[in-house]
Amino acid sequence: MQTLIILGSIMMFLAVALGAFGAHALKRKLSADMIKIYETGVQYHLIHGLGIILIGLLADRLESSSLVLLAGWLMFAGIILFSGSLYALSVTGVRKLGAITPLGGVAFLAGWVMIMIAAL
Repeated sequence: MQTLIILGSIMMFLAVALGAFGAHALKRKLSADMIKIYETGVQYHLIHGLGIILIGLLADRLESSSLVLLAGWLMFAGIILFSGSLYALSVTGVRKLGAITPLGGVAFLAGWVMIMIAAL
Protein backbone atom coordinates (compact mmCIF):
# COMPACT_ATOMS: atom_id res chain seq x y z
CA MET A 1 0.00 0.00 0.00
CA GLN A 2 2.75 2.40 0.99
CA THR A 3 4.61 1.52 -2.20
CA LEU A 4 1.66 2.64 -4.32
CA ILE A 5 1.31 5.91 -2.42
CA ILE A 6 5.01 6.61 -2.97
CA LEU A 7 4.81 5.54 -6.64
CA GLY A 8 1.73 7.70 -7.18
CA SER A 9 3.49 10.67 -5.59
CA ILE A 10 6.48 10.18 -7.88
CA MET A 11 4.12 9.98 -10.87
CA MET A 12 2.42 13.22 -9.78
CA PHE A 13 5.77 14.97 -9.36
CA LEU A 14 6.82 13.85 -12.84
CA ALA A 15 3.47 14.85 -14.37
CA VAL A 16 3.74 18.37 -12.94
CA ALA A 17 7.39 18.65 -14.02
CA LEU A 18 6.64 17.36 -17.54
CA GLY A 19 3.62 19.65 -17.78
CA ALA A 20 5.75 22.66 -16.87
CA PHE A 21 8.46 21.53 -19.28
CA GLY A 22 5.90 21.27 -22.07
CA ALA A 23 4.38 24.65 -21.29
CA HIS A 24 7.70 26.48 -21.12
CA ALA A 25 10.34 24.62 -23.12
CA LEU A 26 8.31 22.89 -25.82
CA LYS A 27 5.60 25.44 -26.57
CA ARG A 28 7.73 27.25 -29.14
CA LYS A 29 9.46 24.18 -30.52
CA LEU A 30 6.49 21.94 -31.30
CA SER A 31 3.52 22.43 -33.59
CA ALA A 32 0.10 23.08 -32.06
CA ASP A 33 -0.92 19.49 -32.90
CA MET A 34 2.11 18.05 -31.16
CA ILE A 35 1.59 20.27 -28.10
CA LYS A 36 -1.99 19.00 -27.88
CA ILE A 37 -0.75 15.40 -28.00
CA TYR A 38 1.82 16.18 -25.30
CA GLU A 39 -0.83 17.85 -23.12
CA THR A 40 -3.07 14.78 -23.46
CA GLY A 41 -0.20 12.68 -22.14
CA VAL A 42 0.20 15.03 -19.17
CA GLN A 43 -3.56 15.03 -18.45
CA TYR A 44 -3.80 11.23 -18.31
CA HIS A 45 -0.54 11.08 -16.36
CA LEU A 46 -1.99 13.41 -13.70
CA ILE A 47 -5.32 11.60 -13.45
CA HIS A 48 -3.78 8.19 -13.10
CA GLY A 49 -1.03 9.37 -10.76
CA LEU A 50 -3.83 10.46 -8.44
CA GLY A 51 -5.54 7.14 -9.13
CA ILE A 52 -2.45 5.26 -7.92
CA ILE A 53 -2.41 7.29 -4.69
CA LEU A 54 -6.12 6.62 -4.20
CA ILE A 55 -5.57 2.91 -4.77
CA GLY A 56 -2.76 2.90 -2.21
CA LEU A 57 -5.16 4.43 0.30
CA LEU A 58 -7.96 1.97 -0.57
CA ALA A 59 -5.86 -1.18 -0.61
CA ASP A 60 -6.26 -2.06 3.06
CA ARG A 61 -9.98 -1.14 3.13
CA LEU A 62 -11.15 -3.63 0.52
CA GLU A 63 -11.15 -7.40 1.00
CA SER A 64 -9.71 -8.06 -2.47
CA SER A 65 -6.49 -6.20 -1.81
CA SER A 66 -4.61 -8.23 -4.44
CA LEU A 67 -6.98 -6.89 -7.11
CA VAL A 68 -6.51 -3.38 -5.77
CA LEU A 69 -2.74 -3.72 -5.89
CA LEU A 70 -2.97 -5.09 -9.43
CA ALA A 71 -5.05 -2.04 -10.35
CA GLY A 72 -2.28 0.24 -9.10
CA TRP A 73 0.35 -1.52 -11.16
CA LEU A 74 -1.91 -1.50 -14.22
CA MET A 75 -2.30 2.26 -13.87
CA PHE A 76 1.46 2.65 -13.57
CA ALA A 77 1.90 0.58 -16.74
CA GLY A 78 -0.76 2.73 -18.39
CA ILE A 79 1.15 5.90 -17.55
CA ILE A 80 4.35 4.46 -19.01
CA LEU A 81 2.69 3.16 -22.17
CA PHE A 82 -0.02 5.77 -22.81
CA SER A 83 1.53 8.99 -21.58
CA GLY A 84 5.08 7.88 -22.36
CA SER A 85 4.21 7.09 -25.97
CA LEU A 86 2.44 10.44 -26.36
CA TYR A 87 5.43 12.29 -24.91
CA ALA A 88 7.78 10.46 -27.27
CA LEU A 89 5.49 10.90 -30.28
CA SER A 90 5.09 14.63 -29.71
CA VAL A 91 8.80 15.28 -29.25
CA THR A 92 10.09 13.01 -32.04
CA GLY A 93 7.20 13.21 -34.52
CA VAL A 94 7.46 9.43 -35.05
CA ARG A 95 3.81 8.53 -35.63
CA LYS A 96 4.44 4.79 -35.24
CA LEU A 97 4.83 5.41 -31.50
CA GLY A 98 1.09 6.03 -31.48
CA ALA A 99 0.61 2.27 -31.88
CA ILE A 100 1.75 1.85 -28.25
CA THR A 101 -0.77 4.35 -26.87
CA PRO A 102 -3.84 2.04 -26.99
CA LEU A 103 -1.98 -0.56 -24.91
CA GLY A 104 -1.67 2.05 -22.17
CA GLY A 105 -5.34 2.89 -22.53
CA VAL A 106 -6.23 -0.77 -22.06
CA ALA A 107 -4.04 -0.88 -18.95
CA PHE A 108 -5.89 2.16 -17.56
CA LEU A 109 -9.27 0.57 -18.28
CA ALA A 110 -8.22 -2.75 -16.75
CA GLY A 111 -7.02 -0.93 -13.63
CA TRP A 112 -10.37 0.78 -13.16
CA VAL A 113 -12.21 -2.52 -13.75
CA MET A 114 -10.05 -4.18 -11.07
CA ILE A 115 -11.08 -1.47 -8.60
CA MET A 116 -14.74 -2.00 -9.49
CA ILE A 117 -14.46 -5.77 -9.04
CA ALA A 118 -12.59 -5.39 -5.75
CA ALA A 119 -15.28 -3.05 -4.46
CA LEU A 120 -18.05 -5.48 -5.43
